[in-house]
Amino acid sequence: MKRTLAALAAFALIGLATPAFAQTTIPGNIQSLALAFPSGPDHGMPDGLAGGDGAMFDGAPDLQVASSLVAAGGPLGRFSIVAALTDFAGPTVANAEVAKLTKQYGQDRVTSYVIVQNFAVNDAVRVATAAGVVFPVAQLHGAVLAKDVVTLGLIDGTYYEGFMLDHVVSSKVHMAVMDDIDAKFGPVADANYHLISDQAHYDLAQALGASTVKLAAYH
Repeated sequence: MKRTLAALAAFALIGLATPAFAQTTIPGNIQSLALAFPSGPDHGMPDGLAGGDGAMFDGAPDLQVASSLVAAGGPLGRFSIVAALTDFAGPTVANAEVAKLTKQYGQDRVTSYVIVQNFAVNDAVRVATAAGVVFPVAQLHGAVLAKDVVTLGLIDGTYYEGFMLDHVVSSKVHMAVMDDIDAKFGPVADANYHLISDQAHYDLAQALGASTVKLAAYH
């Protein structure tokens, strides 16, 4: 775990020093990469199944999964997606996945993904708590939690980040967090976060043996 988090810290610092970030004022803002992937009106993404949200789920959120996911990522308010991946599948898989995503999408986009993903979880907790939501004590961890997270994002066997967020924190909180991401980092970073999340959760499912999970078109 310590090696993984140290690697992430070095990775993030290198990413923040790249020319793309020099063109922005906020780390994680990648508006300069707007032409790098498909965009649209849904927080920078195409609508529906063509984007990273998939479809809306308006039922009650699974607060146990939400609480356990936050706990897997570290102290409250300081969530780390790499720490969560390490909890899900161990440091070898987590390190390999960061390296794989960096090769696939480039360092700037993956660094933005990490920053925005971490912000999204922290912001979701803030928004939900302000609305009076009381999170239960976390009871899930490791592969059990990982499979629950992936399952909650499935539409006909395909994982969508937005659909998972609706299930975990509610559609209302999800939409509020996306608005906050747009305001802080821009819709391009919001879309990039969903896009890489689709790929990362698909990869996680495969690593855990859930080979029937399919990859979203927006990846």
